[in-house]
Amino acid sequence: MQQLSAMDASFVYLETPHTPMHIGSVAIYDPSTAPGGFVRFKDILAFIAARLRGARSFRQRLVRVPFDLDHPYWIEDPEFDLEFHVRHIALPKPGDWRQLCIQAARLHARPMDLTKPLWEFTVIEGLDNIPGLPPGCFALMCKVHHAAIDGMSGVEMSAAVHSITPDTTAPADDDPWEAENMPHVADLLARSYFNSLVQPMRVMETIGRSLPGMGRLAAQVRKGDVSLRNTRPAPKTRFNGTVGAHRVWDAVPFSLKEIRALKEAVPDATVNDVVLSIVGGALRRYLQSKDELPKETLTAMAPISVRQEGEKAALGNLVSAMVVGLGTHIEDALERLRFVHDEAVNSKAMTNAVGAKNLSDYSQLMPSALAGLAARLYTRIGAVNAHAPAYNCVVTNVPGSRVPLYFCGAKMVGMYGTGPVFDGMGLINPVYSYGDTIAISFTSDRDIMPDPQNYAQALRDSFAALKEAVARTGAPPPVEANENRPARPRRAAGRKRGEG
Repeated sequence: MQQLSAMDASFVYLETPHTPMHIGSVAIYDPSTAPGGFVRFKDILAFIAARLRGARSFRQRLVRVPFDLDHPYWIEDPEFDLEFHVRHIALPKPGDWRQLCIQAARLHARPMDLTKPLWEFTVIEGLDNIPGLPPGCFALMCKVHHAAIDGMSGVEMSAAVHSITPDTTAPADDDPWEAENMPHVADLLARSYFNSLVQPMRVMETIGRSLPGMGRLAAQVRKGDVSLRNTRPAPKTRFNGTVGAHRVWDAVPFSLKEIRALKEAVPDATVNDVVLSIVGGALRRYLQSKDELPKETLTAMAPISVRQEGEKAALGNLVSAMVVGLGTHIEDALERLRFVHDEAVNSKAMTNAVGAKNLSDYSQLMPSALAGLAARLYTRIGAVNAHAPAYNCVVTNVPGSRVPLYFCGAKMVGMYGTGPVFDGMGLINPVYSYGDTIAISFTSDRDIMPDPQNYAQALRDSFAALKEAVARTGAPPPVEANENRPARPRRAAGRKRGEG
């Protein structure tokens, strides 16, 4: 048995029928590289079954303590059934991009069964009419509860079922996995009692570790090296109310080479700064079209991984966060990039002064029963409408593989992210890079964003405006932008195995 951290448990407590708290991805594959040029569903089941040992999350289920007196535990599921977790559907003809977006949103809106290991794979066939892709491609939609993984540990889970060659040979090692018995209620209650005895020591230890950082932050503020502007409340927008049960999803891929070229227009800017400024420009355009653009800048919460080298395979969330202004009040795209870069630098300085790990440790201080009760009451009484939001949306950047990946022998040709929305935060923008492409995906509530195609177009337009603004400075213009379609993959038949 392994107990969840307070941060991981918070995602369990936040779960409601309207706010399922899972993250995931939509990956698209070309089966022409697989043995025989096609992939059968039974091949996929056998492929995954042989690789379950690659990530502990695959076969661990949640056990909650009675009355939530303590945080839940993970155990090795004695009733694990692979076919419950791997499903198979097909799009109706013509099988175009819009149909895939609708189906992905529908699947993402469904809560997971919290009495089973918290992941689902859905194979979606029938992708026959997406420009840039050969007919016969299929998608794999992955859902994993946020209590089990964060973005970086999700990469580890993905690595368990992917390879860098089309070879589908199963690993030769024996699987040492063993199921565990369900714990007795008396054992769970006894553990919660002893944990409550050491909680005061944990509080003192966390406060003691953070005091030097607080002192450094105060000194830097006095000197003017750091501003506290990133702590201001965000303006209220349509994205910061209550959410319903339905979702929308879409993704816009861009050339990673273009993004890197654009960051050179601002000294020391990063790829993440460019992505944040593109999202800021898209939100400005989208809210202007609704006549709802606030005068103040919108802000985004950007998770920061505090996962250390020896914790890559660890379960759960090892993250802190920073809040960055998106420059939605600025019309010029290049000036917005400069603004975002300055905001990011300031927010990183604040986080570094205190320590990202120390900030994440503060989540351990709230008692479990109180945390669960607070989360439920917040949703039920509509408390989100009674205060200004801490931030307007989430932008989470997860670096992916630069070399081609294969699933059951089929080459991955596109990778996009999904994420949870909840009361007070109705828009998340997962950013995934794969190969020479970086994709800005988004998940939102259908009532909040009834026209996701307009926001997708706003992302393209924001990127184009930044290109144009950079070109006006006299810098060499980046190459042409991708359309909102995956690039046509080159067939593997003309290459040696393993070449990308």
